[in-house]
Amino acid sequence: MATALLGSLALSACSGGSGGDSGDAKAEAKLTVTPGSGTDVALGTPITVKADGGRITKVEAKDDKGNEVTGKVAEDGATWTSDGKAGPKTTYTVRATAKGGKNGKGKETSSTATFTTQQAPSVNKLTNAPANGQTVGTGMPVSILFDHPVDKSKRADIEKSLTVTSTPKVEGAWGWVKDWSGLDRIDWRPKDTWPSGTKVKVKGLLSGVNSGEGGWFAKNYDFGFTIGADHKAVIDVPSHTLTMLEDGKPVGTIKGSAGSPVDPTRGGIHTVRSKNADETMDSSTIGHGNEWMLESKWVTHLTASGTFLHSAPWNQSIGVENNSHGCFGMTTSDAKKVYDFLPIGSTVEVKNTTSTKVTDPGNGLSVWMETWDQWQKRSALK
Repeated sequence: MATALLGSLALSACSGGSGGDSGDAKAEAKLTVTPGSGTDVALGTPITVKADGGRITKVEAKDDKGNEVTGKVAEDGATWTSDGKAGPKTTYTVRATAKGGKNGKGKETSSTATFTTQQAPSVNKLTNAPANGQTVGTGMPVSILFDHPVDKSKRADIEKSLTVTSTPKVEGAWGWVKDWSGLDRIDWRPKDTWPSGTKVKVKGLLSGVNSGEGGWFAKNYDFGFTIGADHKAVIDVPSHTLTMLEDGKPVGTIKGSAGSPVDPTRGGIHTVRSKNADETMDSSTIGHGNEWMLESKWVTHLTASGTFLHSAPWNQSIGVENNSHGCFGMTTSDAKKVYDFLPIGSTVEVKNTTSTKVTDPGNGLSVWMETWDQWQKRSALK
């Protein structure tokens, strides 16, 4: 087994035991990096620097791609700890400097250590939404999709490694859901919808974190997005009406056709997950076999299972009869108005429907289908 796995490596000699008192200009610190120089360092290892008999003045830690490893010095100045853990199959170089004595007025000591971590059996990657730099609606959650399964016993560690900050500050919580694709996902939603203009930052110190089932994260993540105008919509099923709201005030009304009594449109607060200017409406995708294959324009997606707002030029009963298979169909010109008005991340509330089906939060970005109390129970830290 490599030296790095046997313990910390002392990087410089210590003279005079503890290094002397704060007034001793001859005091010298003993620097120790964990893990020390070597190879085959165990996965999930944090990086620490300790100055025995002195105070740390500088630590520079980088991986083999030149990425900086951030960390913090303890209040007593004697210990530096990385913010995250060392990632798999990565070589790190740590350069540390310290001065001897309790107040750091003694001799300066500088040392360097280099180590390489083990290879992970598999690497778990994530896909985040919104994308970095994107402007989204006031109902947009932070949504992180993992490409490998996440063991339930590892969820708390992963959740602790993720942070959301915003200006202005907004209360929110992480919740674990199963994505419609079957993959594991964790979303962060605010208690209430975002204030327009909010700047959001998301950081994931996931490098070196074990996701279970042989999977490890190999990198950290950092992205941000902006909350745009407060645009929402409310569909009243019996009146065949969609009302567009800006800052809570009605700015337009659209007539359409919701789901029939056989396939009623699902109620609750949906989130616009994506949009498509041209789309083929395929009956087989919602369990109706080969009944139809229709071309539609200005399609706004509310769920992954097929609840959409879209043009329905084939429907001769728009605004008169609810006869769709669960979508809200409109004229082409009205569908374009709705498409342009509702950004990704905006909410669409369906009221007074006869549907008793409850949409799972993982079906699209349906985090608003649950109350705040219900949502908080999805956290692995609760």
